[in-house]
Amino acid sequence: MSDTQTLIENRPPSVAHLFLERVAATPDAEAYRYPVPAASGEGPDEWKSLSWAQAAERVDAIAAGLVELGLRAEDRVALASSTRVEWILCDLAIMCAGAATTTVYPQTNAEESAYILADSGSRVLIAEDAAQLAKAREKRADLPELRHVVVLDPEGAAPAEGDPDGWVLTLADLEARGAAHLEKNPGLVKERIAAITKDQLATIIYTSGTTGRPKGVRLPQDNWSYMAKAIAATGLLGPDDVQYLWLPLAHVFGKVLTSGQIELGHVTAVDGRVDKIIENLPVVQPTYMAAVPRIFEKVYNGVAAKARAGGAAKYKIFQWAAEVSREYAKVSQDNFRRTGTASVPFGLRAKHKTADALVYSKLREAFGGRLRAAVSGSAALAPEIGYFFAGAGIHILEGYGLTESSAASFVNPGEAYRTGTVGKPLPGTEVRIADDGEILLRGPGIMEGYHGLPEKTAEVLESDGWFHTGDIGELSVDGYLRITDRKKDLIKTSGGKYIAPAEVEGQFKAVCPYVSNILVHGADRNFCTALISLDEPAILQWAKENGQEGKSYAEVCAAPATVELIDGYVRELNEGLQRWQTIKKFRLLPRDLDVEHGELTPSLKLKRPVVEREYKHLIEEMYAGSREA
Repeated sequence: MSDTQTLIENRPPSVAHLFLERVAATPDAEAYRYPVPAASGEGPDEWKSLSWAQAAERVDAIAAGLVELGLRAEDRVALASSTRVEWILCDLAIMCAGAATTTVYPQTNAEESAYILADSGSRVLIAEDAAQLAKAREKRADLPELRHVVVLDPEGAAPAEGDPDGWVLTLADLEARGAAHLEKNPGLVKERIAAITKDQLATIIYTSGTTGRPKGVRLPQDNWSYMAKAIAATGLLGPDDVQYLWLPLAHVFGKVLTSGQIELGHVTAVDGRVDKIIENLPVVQPTYMAAVPRIFEKVYNGVAAKARAGGAAKYKIFQWAAEVSREYAKVSQDNFRRTGTASVPFGLRAKHKTADALVYSKLREAFGGRLRAAVSGSAALAPEIGYFFAGAGIHILEGYGLTESSAASFVNPGEAYRTGTVGKPLPGTEVRIADDGEILLRGPGIMEGYHGLPEKTAEVLESDGWFHTGDIGELSVDGYLRITDRKKDLIKTSGGKYIAPAEVEGQFKAVCPYVSNILVHGADRNFCTALISLDEPAILQWAKENGQEGKSYAEVCAAPATVELIDGYVRELNEGLQRWQTIKKFRLLPRDLDVEHGELTPSLKLKRPVVEREYKHLIEEMYAGSREA
């Protein structure tokens, strides 16, 4: 048996066990960093740290507090909060108490939050602040099993008239109760951990479905223990790494990162405020971070916009450097694949050195200067954007997984990564491609099933453990996976041609520096069209330079000059497409797509049915007068 197999197969039943081992091994090492706003409310945040021993002290107190509230094994505790260090401590405490976490995005409205709490049977809600408490209070009559709400930020979240006794308490209250409970029974938490079995429920994560109610994905304790060991076995990270964690912890991608960190023992800097990412990176100086493609697209658009604002000469230098970067990445990756060394010809190396001094070095500094690798997941990254960053020395390792597979099923292997693929399966995960191209997965990361939905579970999970992902893909001879599209998202034109819209959309994002979101439409039509929303800062900057200063975003998008600008990029896109893939018509949307309007999932994936329904009039307008209209 190989060392990797031994590492994975000899795993403990839960992450709670791994947490005990980590605290015992490195009690004084730094575990978490978190920001504390300046007392004056002005100036930079102060970053504070928790050692593993300090984290364990808080985790034990919260876990004991939950036990004191009457929580039993597998009882559900819902967490409705943005990404912050308390989220991680509470999630660990829930697991150490033998209970199970239900995650709720803080943006979720009161009705859907109540549905998740009721469907999961959550007995306790850990709410970030008064706003999250208000949602639960509004729907309390529909939540008979919800016994307590624990509030992280107590300001404005006091018990109100009509609340049952003890229904609202603060995290500080819970920790105090837990500490008192531990004085009488010091071994309480260790006893709870010792009783955890690998098949015991650890987490229910609700998928943000594009239609109907979200489904609760049941992930047992063993899923997370396996993920922790498998991430360590990839060799991508080590104990000396510094991870910057901003992803939503309610999402499976964010959650899996906390498991891997416990196994490896490296530092994690936690701050979920997306508007603080650019400010935080030079302070945290991470060696590793994970993100979704939209973040890299925004950085790319921002760099391009800044270069353009610097005048024609600067923008020309940027465009030249971007082309050099892509060529350098493609050549070096191709050579590495063939020979095992990422060599490039002397002439290209010389151009790259010049471009590095002018452009790439500044880009790396913006990421903190120490970033060794960034993992991208949740949706496809346009290869041309991936190659741009790769050539600039910011190595984006695409990965792949679903909520149903505990997030991480594939990841690109370090130096041998290949842009445009999602890499190889994690150790212990099996993959096969079905006759229709669908990717099937099997292994210890696969869910137990959908909560309370046996028929839905049977639709995707075979009796022998193979899970149907709903994604279409191709495996290379040496095991690299390329995702081509969602099975249900493939477009078949009225002419019988199949089109993968995500592929066309990704190519447009690499061509057009102003795009924010694009949806390609063409199912059962005789040509393809697109709905396009623009990146607000980038297009307003362009508008300012082109005689449209002072106009609103909607006014700029409606202006003929803007339509003409984007039409140029659509024509450029079409030059590289097959005839049946080309975009014949498009419409610019009056506002960007967002999570609040339900057009994007919280992990920023496009909800096609929602967007197509909302902008049906624009789609029909584009096909008016054509043969099938």
